[in-house]
Amino acid sequence: MKTIIATPNAPAAVGPYSQGVQANGLIFTAGQLGLDPQTGKFAGEDVAAQARQAMQNLQAILEAAGSGLEHIIKTTIFLQDMADFQAVNAIYGECFTATPPARSTVAVAGLPLGGLVEIEAIALVPADCC
Repeated sequence: MKTIIATPNAPAAVGPYSQGVQANGLIFTAGQLGLDPQTGKFAGEDVAAQARQAMQNLQAILEAAGSGLEHIIKTTIFLQDMADFQAVNAIYGECFTATPPARSTVAVAGLPLGGLVEIEAIALVPADCC
């Protein structure tokens, strides 16, 4: 059985997909751009502002499912330019100070809506949840 996760605290899907899906004790998020869920616009022109907002969007989706950033076990970061790695890594590090999840970071030819960074996650549903 799968449960669709949807929250107004993260940007609405820009295509035929869900913000997140919960199945078998795991939560799979869609990739999150640095879009402000209130305005639908990028949180800023620079990669740091977009990365920070992308992480906030992930957090909102996970919280809607009864989880949180501390329950993430794997992330994938997509960068429009690998030269932005250090800036994104700094923002990412602020979110995971003790036990960071596994992670892959790749450069891509382009991202939806011209974004500079997109982040997706797989997280656990806490045992005391739901």
